[in-house]
Amino acid sequence: MGREPGMSVRLKLTLSYAAVIMLAGGGLLAVVWVFLLRYVPTRLAPRAPMSGPDRAALLDAFAPKATLMLALLLITSLVGGWILAGSMLAPLTRITNAARLATSGSLSHRIQLEGRQDEFRELADAFDTMLERLEAHDAEQQRFAANASHELRTPLAITQTLLDVARKDPNRDPAELVDRLDFVNSRAIDLTEALLTLSRANQRTFTRGDVDLSLVAEEAVETLLPLAEKRGLTVEISGDVAPTVGSRTLLLQLTTNLVHNAIVHNLPSDGAVWITTTVHPRTVVLTVENTGENLPAPVVSTLIEPFQRGGGRVRTDHAGVGLGLAIVNSITQAHDGILILAARPSGGLRVTVQLPAVRRPASS
Repeated sequence: MGREPGMSVRLKLTLSYAAVIMLAGGGLLAVVWVFLLRYVPTRLAPRAPMSGPDRAALLDAFAPKATLMLALLLITSLVGGWILAGSMLAPLTRITNAARLATSGSLSHRIQLEGRQDEFRELADAFDTMLERLEAHDAEQQRFAANASHELRTPLAITQTLLDVARKDPNRDPAELVDRLDFVNSRAIDLTEALLTLSRANQRTFTRGDVDLSLVAEEAVETLLPLAEKRGLTVEISGDVAPTVGSRTLLLQLTTNLVHNAIVHNLPSDGAVWITTTVHPRTVVLTVENTGENLPAPVVSTLIEPFQRGGGRVRTDHAGVGLGLAIVNSITQAHDGILILAARPSGGLRVTVQLPAVRRPASS
């Protein structure tokens, strides 16, 4: 946005310093006049014994020296104010240069302002922290974009291969080709929808409202219960009413992803899934546990990364897109919550989601 040119901050500070000093000097001269010179007689009586100078003589002697002193004071205040203002604004210049570098795309630069803690040091430290987070976010976005491109390219490449084979072999059964194309296309659609959900959660572009997390959990379980029964799993849900504030659609997606992961990454048969909701003074907690193989700690720590399918987890016939827990993590952060993953001692995974609770007024 274009602005009209004006005085720099350094010049404004210099003029302010000079104005304050000149006002102080003028005030001192006014004090001399009010309290000293006005008591000197305007004109002394003729032939007065031991007569001193009258007011006119004192003014003639004092005025030139006072004027010279004010001129020197003005020059000194301007020069000193210019130097002092430049010294005080030097950190601001470094911050401005860092901001220009960040605008050009360089996020690795840091101000690292030296000196004691003051307002400029706090601003520089806050700016360094912002640059650090932006650099980490930019690296994460680049890695995510690369992974997403790779994941989306795979079904497209498979589709192209199937079409090339069908073109070269016109006698091939078209029903088989249609089934395989339908499967690949469904996978691509699932991945695209997951990417859109993840982007929506990261941008926090959703409307917030009152949500009962226990009802959301019941809906997710009811939807996925046929899948659990097909796999011979037992699903148990219990808990209290858990009121929170957020997007019901996204929280349902969060809960569905957790329950779905607990079902598909479970024992081949005779496994179990437990879903509970609890209420604390300031938080509501959703916990989803499942049986399964023992998970090493390094594997658990990488499960929330996008496109990480848990190389150490139990084998399953479910081909996920690798975004389930990444979406859960993004939705949790978008709702100012905390996501905790921990391996169960007896095998399997325990996922805990802590969200801010709705403060209800005390009933009479």
